[in-house]
Amino acid sequence: MAIRTITHSREILSVILGGGAGSRLYPLTATRSKPAVPIAGKYRLVDIPISNCLNNGIGRMFVLTQFNSASLNRHIKNTYHFSAFSKAFVDILAAEQTPDNPTWYQGTADAVRQGLRHIEPFESDYILILSGDQLYQMDFAEMLDNHKNLGADISVATIPVVEREAPEFGILKSKEGLITSFIEKPKQELLPEWVSDTGDQMKQLGKNYLASMGIYIFNRQLMFDLLQNEFKDATDFGKEIIPQTIGKYKVASYQYDGYWTDIGNIYSFFEANLDLTKEIPSFNLFDNERIIYTRSRMLPPAKISGTTLEKTLIAEGSIIHASRIENSVIGIRSRIGLGSTLVSTYTMGNDSYETLEEIASANAKGIPLMGIGSRCYIKNAIIDKNCRIGDDVRINGGPQLENTDHALYTVKGGIVVLKKGCIIPNGFVI
Repeated sequence: MAIRTITHSREILSVILGGGAGSRLYPLTATRSKPAVPIAGKYRLVDIPISNCLNNGIGRMFVLTQFNSASLNRHIKNTYHFSAFSKAFVDILAAEQTPDNPTWYQGTADAVRQGLRHIEPFESDYILILSGDQLYQMDFAEMLDNHKNLGADISVATIPVVEREAPEFGILKSKEGLITSFIEKPKQELLPEWVSDTGDQMKQLGKNYLASMGIYIFNRQLMFDLLQNEFKDATDFGKEIIPQTIGKYKVASYQYDGYWTDIGNIYSFFEANLDLTKEIPSFNLFDNERIIYTRSRMLPPAKISGTTLEKTLIAEGSIIHASRIENSVIGIRSRIGLGSTLVSTYTMGNDSYETLEEIASANAKGIPLMGIGSRCYIKNAIIDKNCRIGDDVRINGGPQLENTDHALYTVKGGIVVLKKGCIIPNGFVI
């Protein structure tokens, strides 16, 4: 089904929130912000909301950044170039201390408030607020239509969830499309009071609760008034502004029934990547209409020799001599040595190739080459960028491993995460 784009390019502009410190995604966020974390072998998380906007005809975007933002800024600068005849842009608004505001961003609402002076010169009727760390494909034009048809002041994108997930979200109830009540992360015993009519299909799946996705449309003038006057001390949309506007303003629910996941921790990140290897994945990278844009790297095709591949995504520029790769995602410029086996593993790849001179120098120093060596066995792992893994290394993630933070790796929930640029010697065992 074709996407209906927004008719007037100046009708709406988008503000993408760069997220906080991202501590739950550590060590992937040790040197980068959450939206800059590589996903699916060749993209960054921030490419998802930007691509959703571009696919819907929204060409004016601000990305608010604060923590570890250098690589995110670099990616956006190198990726999103528009014609001189286009009004489209993706502008970075980095947290800045000013004479009238000496603090860093205190929350989602405070981040947008501090960016208002940069947003104000650009005319629009509506402001779309997005998160930079979610995986989904949404038609924002449909959400805007719903907003207009209901005469709403604010719209909240909502998604049906099961009882087990409900305490992790802001849960709401609605009547005739308008939100009547909202509770942030309700306790289990309160859930019976918050059951919603989510539709027959969702009910059959046990999804009886409506959760906020952290995606909002505001009437422009109202958003400025709320942030600068009525709620000038509020720091967060989900915890403060949305609950306090219900009943006072027309706050609409736009129910989204497609795939959506919040990349909040290592487990959800790992699952979201491995889900892409399924025969029919929940998130469709192979869609003619909903294209995911990213940096064009002009890399050669992947080269594979003697490898048995089962449900595996392989990004361009990879050189693979492995014995077997199963249920895994292999990132750009990955090198995997002879006789190695990877199972349920996401390796992010490398930022560059080693030259022959660099390979000779590494061999002379006894340092493993960039990539994965020979005869390795790696399972239930995330391998960050630019790692050097020697020969005969065995990494066997799973519930038998205790959570730990080592100089070379971190274990969270049985998933082994090798830290960016780490050097794993020959024969190392986890």
